[in-house]
Amino acid sequence: MAKSAVLKKPIGQRMKEFLIDFGRQWEIQSMIWPGIIFMVIFCYVPIYGLTIAFKSYTVIDTIDTAPWVGLENFRIIATDKYFWDSVVNTLGISFLKLAIGFVIPIILAIMIYELSMGRFKKIVQTISYLPHFLSWIVLGGMLITWFSTTGLFNQLLLDLGLISQAQNILLDPEKYWWIAVLSDIWKEAGWGTILYLAIMAKIDPTYYEAAKIDGASRLRQIWNITLPNMKMIISLNLILTVSGLLGSNLDQTLVLMNSQNRAKAEVINSYVYRMGMTQGDFSYATAVGLGVSIVSVILLVVANKVTSKLNDNQSVL
Repeated sequence: MAKSAVLKKPIGQRMKEFLIDFGRQWEIQSMIWPGIIFMVIFCYVPIYGLTIAFKSYTVIDTIDTAPWVGLENFRIIATDKYFWDSVVNTLGISFLKLAIGFVIPIILAIMIYELSMGRFKKIVQTISYLPHFLSWIVLGGMLITWFSTTGLFNQLLLDLGLISQAQNILLDPEKYWWIAVLSDIWKEAGWGTILYLAIMAKIDPTYYEAAKIDGASRLRQIWNITLPNMKMIISLNLILTVSGLLGSNLDQTLVLMNSQNRAKAEVINSYVYRMGMTQGDFSYATAVGLGVSIVSVILLVVANKVTSKLNDNQSVL
C-alpha cells in the first residue's frame, strides 16, 4: 500500500492496526522496545542539555534559569590557544592512527586467514585479541612501568647500546604521539581483525582453486580475490574511523598524560573533561563538545560520499 494511502486513513484506524500488529508480534516487540526506551532516555532526552552551550550555566542554576549569552562561548573557543593546541594534537594522533592503525588489522587478518595450521591460528587470534579486554588503567600502568628510567624498555636499549643514559620516555612530549598511536594499535589491532576474518570466511573457496589452476601466486590471490571481497567492510570501517577523527581515546589520554607531556598529549576530549569536570565551566565545555559533534557528522557524510564514489556509487551507510 502506498504511503499516501496509509496517511489518508483516520488516526483511530491507524492506531487500531498498529495495536493489532503489535499484539501479533509481541515477542519481538518485547525485545525491541526496552532498547528504544533506553535510547530515548539516555541519548535523546539529554540533547536538551546542549542549550547550556548558549548560556552562562553554573551549578547553582538550572538549565532554564541560566542566562542566555548567545554565541559568546563559541567566540571564546575561536580565540582559545589551549583549545587549538588540543585540536592539533587530536588531529596529529588521529591521522597517525588512521594511516597506520587502519591498515594493520587488515594485514593481520589476512596473515591469520592464510595460516594453514588451525591450532596455531587460534593461538595467534587469542593472543592478538587479549589486549582489547584489558582496560587502559591496566595497560597504562604497564606502559608507565616499562617506559620509566628503570623499566624494561630503557634496560633493553641500554643492553643493545642504543642509548647511553636511561630516561623516562613518557616525560618527553615529542615522543608522546608515537607512544599513543603504537600503544593503541597494540591494544586494538587484534580486535579489529574480527570483522575481516568473518568476511574472508564467507569467500567461496572455488575462487582460490580457480586462481591456483591459472597459476596465480598467493599474493595475487589476496590482491584479486580477498581484498575485493572485503571492499565493503573496509569502506564501512573507513567511514566510521574518519568520522571519529576528533574523538581521540579519552581513557588512554588520562592515563598516559602528565604535567611534562601535556603540551603534546592534551586532546579535545581531555580538554573538554578538564574544563567541564575540573574547572566547572560547563557551558564552555558543552560548546566545544557540540562543535566537535557537528564537525564529526560532516566528516561522516563526506567520507560516505567519497567511499560511495569509490564503490561505484554504492553507499555503505
